Amino acid sequence: MKTILCLALLAALAAPALAGKPHEHGVARLDVAVEPQRVTMLLEIPLDSLLGFEHEPRTDAERQQADAAIARLRDAAAMFHIDNAAQCTAGKVDLQAAALGLGGAPAGKEGHEDLAGAFEFACKDGYKAGFVEIGLFEAFARLQRVDVQAITRRGQLKATLKRPVSRLPLLR
Repeated sequence: MKTILCLALLAALAAPALAGKPHEHGVARLDVAVEPQRVTMLLEIPLDSLLGFEHEPRTDAERQQADAAIARLRDAAAMFHIDNAAQCTAGKVDLQAAALGLGGAPAGKEGHEDLAGAFEFACKDGYKAGFVEIGLFEAFARLQRVDVQAITRRGQLKATLKRPVSRLPLLR
């Protein structure tokens, strides 16, 4: 129940910020909810930032590139390293991108397509997490910035990570 409340709060906080926000290549948005027994992350990223294209893969090379990106994202423990003090283990990963056959809403008129991801981690004590090391820059060369909103036991925080900085501090 607390997870639902944290995610609902994240969505409410993100709505004004995302309303009218343009689809921006090279920029991802990440929402993080830290709870005692769980850390949840919601990612929104243009396919161009992952693959260099925003359409259904048309060639074998594009299909291989898309498969490799999906495999990287499904490895949540490699993509998001939570401070060992919290003793978290990766759990459920849900990815959506219609152009990649992962469900989700199809692209709009402009043809811009995003990937949405939800990543869950079970933790012994999520509140002990002092940081999250985000592996998106290392995995995806086209990504330049990650705009983050987080809810921790100490309140809400916003941060912008720009390549090469990949560590999100969770304690203030």
